Amino acid sequence: MPQTFDVIVIGAGPGGYVAAIRAAQLGFKVACIDEWKNAAGGPAPGGTCTNVGCIPSKALLQSSEHFEHANLHFAEHGISTGTVKMDVAKMVARKDAVVKQNNDGILYLFKKNKVTFFHGRGSFAQAVDAGYEIAVTGDQPASLCAQQIIVATGSSARALPGVAFDEVNVLSNDGALRLGAVPKKLAVIGSGVIGLEMGSVWRRLGADVTVLEGLPTFLGAVDEQIAKEAKKAFDKQGLKIELGVKVGPIKTTKKGVNVAYTNAKGEALSLDADKLIVSIGRVPNTIGLNAEAVGLALDERGAIVVDADCKTNLPGVWAVGDVVRGPMLAHKAEEEGVAVAERIAGQHGHVNFNTIPWVIYTSPEIAWVGRTEQQLKADGVAYKAGTFPFLANGRARALGDTTGMVKLLADAATDEILGVHIVGPMASELIAEAVVAMEFKASAEDIARICHAHPSLSEATKEAALAVDKRTLNF
Repeated sequence: MPQTFDVIVIGAGPGGYVAAIRAAQLGFKVACIDEWKNAAGGPAPGGTCTNVGCIPSKALLQSSEHFEHANLHFAEHGISTGTVKMDVAKMVARKDAVVKQNNDGILYLFKKNKVTFFHGRGSFAQAVDAGYEIAVTGDQPASLCAQQIIVATGSSARALPGVAFDEVNVLSNDGALRLGAVPKKLAVIGSGVIGLEMGSVWRRLGADVTVLEGLPTFLGAVDEQIAKEAKKAFDKQGLKIELGVKVGPIKTTKKGVNVAYTNAKGEALSLDADKLIVSIGRVPNTIGLNAEAVGLALDERGAIVVDADCKTNLPGVWAVGDVVRGPMLAHKAEEEGVAVAERIAGQHGHVNFNTIPWVIYTSPEIAWVGRTEQQLKADGVAYKAGTFPFLANGRARALGDTTGMVKLLADAATDEILGVHIVGPMASELIAEAVVAMEFKASAEDIARICHAHPSLSEATKEAALAVDKRTLNF
């Protein structure tokens, strides 16, 4: 007989484990199934984000930034060092330890909230009178049953047609996080978040990095002024970014990888590299879910079809995160997971897609929320813009990091904030103020009137708000 639960969550990534915990908090008997394994073969909940995405990449970015600071910037502070060396194996081991801390933390939270965890792959077996039977295969085989199912199976790296990931020479985000040595030459296809972050890590450690991007513009989803500022910073650092390229045949050799491509001028070129990172987007994980067994509708991309409330075409079946429409962001998945758990409980869970922040954790960091200037122009929205450079911010000067700016866009008639865009130090933290302001429909004047601590980087946000009305105080 299947074990019976009120709610079964398939997948323990950010959307899944948060949904399971919230459902348990609301009084439901909850099971969560996840198949990720650590190096020892044990459970590793947290999905791509914790295991081969957000968390490990930030650990490596932090290590590589310390290394670059020691090499290039300590002397400015009067700090003398000898020859600075990077022990890549130790850096990767630290990254792995950070990942394990997060894995263990999720298992602890399951225990604390009385969520029953099953280590294995979850898939639909059949629809039954009591809801749905879910089969668990792998280390902990089982048969489960519940009326409410939340699918949170995440996404996988998209491979180039005909070029499979071998995670030795042709790398996804997974392989890029597990390199055992600094490659002399590194090629990256795709200048998205993963490509730029991983390219930044290995460039700081000494790799000669070339990024090939098919689009003619850099970071097309980012506000154009902010993207141009970021591009200037990356160029100065030595991160080579070629735009408007058409990638041709890719061959693996004894020495590494050869990438044939045509540049924006139409010139046929060839790039030899020790390693190649392919970062051209991600695809929903629905293979192996056995969706056809119950008639769960998928779209042409393999994503689960859902409505605005994350309901599928089947009663009692929901889906959240990367496996459905919308941005593939961990925090978007978390918000959807909470909202679905609350909807199952008869509450009114809500996710505002207009105030979901985006962050690229390069140096300088890039973060934004709301609409860009080019979007407002295309939509014919009358707006006012205010910018403030970190060059004029006292805290940024003290940090020795004055690259970038804060840009604020407000409605010309109502002064409501329509978008905030930041490139510069700690942009990932500064954007939170903008998210709160937009969620409460604040005006630029509201931000301008709030007292910000001095000296702080957040003063740049206040000054950008003042700049909307052309009355900055420090620039």
